[in-house]
Amino acid sequence: MRKYWYRRFLLVLLVLSVLGYAGYEITKRQEQGRKKEVSADTVSSDTVIPGGMPVGIYLETEGVMVLGTEKITGADGKMTEPARHLVKAGDYIVECNGKKIADKKRLQDTLKKLDAEEVVLKLRRDSGYLDVKIKPVRNKKNQYMLGIWVRDNAQGLGTVTFLNTDSRFGALGHGIHDTDTNTLMEIKDGRVYETSIRSIQKGAGGEPGGIEGIIVYNRYNVLGTIDKNTDCGIFGTLERTDNLFRNTEPVGIMATDEIKKGDAVIRCCVEGKVKEYKIRITKTDKHTKEENKGLEIKVTDPELLEITGGIIQGMSGAPILQNGKIAGAVTHVFVNDPARGYGIFIENMLKHVE
Repeated sequence: MRKYWYRRFLLVLLVLSVLGYAGYEITKRQEQGRKKEVSADTVSSDTVIPGGMPVGIYLETEGVMVLGTEKITGADGKMTEPARHLVKAGDYIVECNGKKIADKKRLQDTLKKLDAEEVVLKLRRDSGYLDVKIKPVRNKKNQYMLGIWVRDNAQGLGTVTFLNTDSRFGALGHGIHDTDTNTLMEIKDGRVYETSIRSIQKGAGGEPGGIEGIIVYNRYNVLGTIDKNTDCGIFGTLERTDNLFRNTEPVGIMATDEIKKGDAVIRCCVEGKVKEYKIRITKTDKHTKEENKGLEIKVTDPELLEITGGIIQGMSGAPILQNGKIAGAVTHVFVNDPARGYGIFIENMLKHVE
């Protein structure tokens, strides 16, 4: 599921008039009161509020991420690849000629103002930094080109797993990887947004289904911030909790050793509201090499199977509950059998909000 998590969303550009959003804003005092109502008074240190709600996700990288290099046709008609063997997929460009690079536009603007025959890029590679010198190619439009493909953000839709006593949340149950390099994206910051479900595409053998949502990326729809992208999920702080967690009671946290094969439920939103659907935990593996695949599950609920075919893209993060406690979250679907999939132990997620 990880590979496709971000693909099925509808980006909507919305211009709001004063009349259109005037009734939407609430005062800071009211918001703090509502936040306290669901995150402080009702949650203790050994409980969390379970999720199941879809949210829009937007991540920004620290610098720009290198996807690869390519050849460029110069003004003389010759093909050259100036960055070959100097940068590699997964590098992050954080400076160009001593100027900080926050996004693609900053890098493009720096190259437009170039007045030298070479540039010095500061790269973050793995846990270290290095400087590389590249001679850019001037093309027929009199533009300097490095021949580097880059990315500076990712966006999509996922499911919230839990909210704790400090208004810290976890979602997805797996990390957000770049689809071109398959590397875990290193983020500078991110935000979660309100979203609404537009349609459900049912999964079938060999064809994973998906949730299509409408996400309006503006400040009025921001629910909170994201500060971690890990192999166990994304994590951050929710500043607006009233809409997401209304009428949701806290539940206990199930230790990994307590989780047994057998009946359980997942919470997800595929019918316009969050509901619980029956599943079975078919396998537990505390020693799995991949932290987000410690559980194997099978959807048994006839209603959910009829609507979605089982587990679909966008359900990553749907909480798994057993005997009234939160045990984990859905993370992946078996593409050839969408009724089955993997999950992560909740303790593996909670360690990132301690």
